[in-house]
Amino acid sequence: MFAALIRYATPPSSLAGRLSVQSLLFASGEGTFLAGSAVFFTVIVGLSLAEVGIGLTIGAIASFCVAMPMGKLVDRFGPKRMWSLSAVVQGALFLAWPFIEGFPQYVALAVVMEVAGTLAGTAHGAYVIDVLPPSERVESRAYMYSALNVGFSLGAFLGGGAIAFGNDVLRWAPLLSAALFIANSAAILRLPDATHDVRGGEPRAKPEGIPAIRNRSWIAVTFFTGVLWTNQVLLHTVIPVWLVTETDAPRVLVAVLFATNTVMCIVLPRLTSRGIRDVTTALRAVRISTVFFVLTCLITLATHETVGWVTIVMFFLGHVVLTWAELFLSASGWTFEAELMDPRRRGDYQGVSELGNTLGRFWAPAVYGFLAMQWGAFGWLTIAAIVSAAAVGIHFAANSGRRWLEHHVPADVLADARVGTPDTEELAASGPPPLVEPDTPDTIPR
Repeated sequence: MFAALIRYATPPSSLAGRLSVQSLLFASGEGTFLAGSAVFFTVIVGLSLAEVGIGLTIGAIASFCVAMPMGKLVDRFGPKRMWSLSAVVQGALFLAWPFIEGFPQYVALAVVMEVAGTLAGTAHGAYVIDVLPPSERVESRAYMYSALNVGFSLGAFLGGGAIAFGNDVLRWAPLLSAALFIANSAAILRLPDATHDVRGGEPRAKPEGIPAIRNRSWIAVTFFTGVLWTNQVLLHTVIPVWLVTETDAPRVLVAVLFATNTVMCIVLPRLTSRGIRDVTTALRAVRISTVFFVLTCLITLATHETVGWVTIVMFFLGHVVLTWAELFLSASGWTFEAELMDPRRRGDYQGVSELGNTLGRFWAPAVYGFLAMQWGAFGWLTIAAIVSAAAVGIHFAANSGRRWLEHHVPADVLADARVGTPDTEELAASGPPPLVEPDTPDTIPR
């Protein structure tokens, strides 16, 4: 059994291990700042909570507006170069946080940070799909997802420590995030080049193929995916508020539930990703995720009438079920990205994906909060119906997207992207020895 646990904890390949180290660095830096950001902005910078919220909203709007241009930059200059550049920019911006004074500077820095983060997310998504062999994409990304959650947990611990040590330490805590992001940039540069990275330092020619914005099936897939990801709104907003205001459960239970979610998201992603290898199996994972989402709504609804330990057990069960919904949805999303994008325009598709996902979920906090708190039982059933409708919609959209690619993308391009050709010599020449010993040689799809 111990040997089996060791195998489960070992990355699928050295490349997956190196990508997971990067995920750990990024999440540690991001988590360190996020954990103390509310206190930092209100106590250190002197902003009101309303001003903090306005700045975050403006930043989110900026991120939405630049999503497509960032995707075009990634396709033009290569995902690894843009990914590393964004990490350097974010690290430099963290260096500036301790020196800002007042609301205008805060908004300006928040906007630039969101734009850099959008570039980072777009480039990272395009790079990972491009560089990982198709046979191990889902399992490798599951391992990276675990590393990401470990990093956020470590970052939250460091950020909480900064708060505990007082304002002087908290003021300079962003410097740790800056150092981690600079280290992250160096780690990115040591990764192998993906197929669509820059060669010889020159920008690539304009990508072939039809722009992603004209692929209505892909837009629909990303929109419905965004709706399904509103499980995070229940997790972080609606269920905690419901617990505090509508039940007799102790408030400390909220912390226990979040800890349970974090542990599950560290330990279980590889398990839930097994067997998901194409659009058909990804849609099966969507159905499983939707069932768990609906069960969460029914279980949470029932807590309105329970008392004592029954309520506590019901909340714990509902949170576990909701985390299963998150895990299966993650695995399906990784497969949709790999299977339904034009391989020649991955950055472009990542940018459009950000638009579709945002449209699918931005409304959820207000709508779900109103439904749960004002409509009671009928509201929870309505939430379940919304998600079920999205699950039906993504089935039609994904199958339509598969037909769209077959009609508009050359068969040999799709075949290369879905099968891949080993190129271990390029990997060996691209950087230092692997950080984790692999069970099998690394390969790079060409």
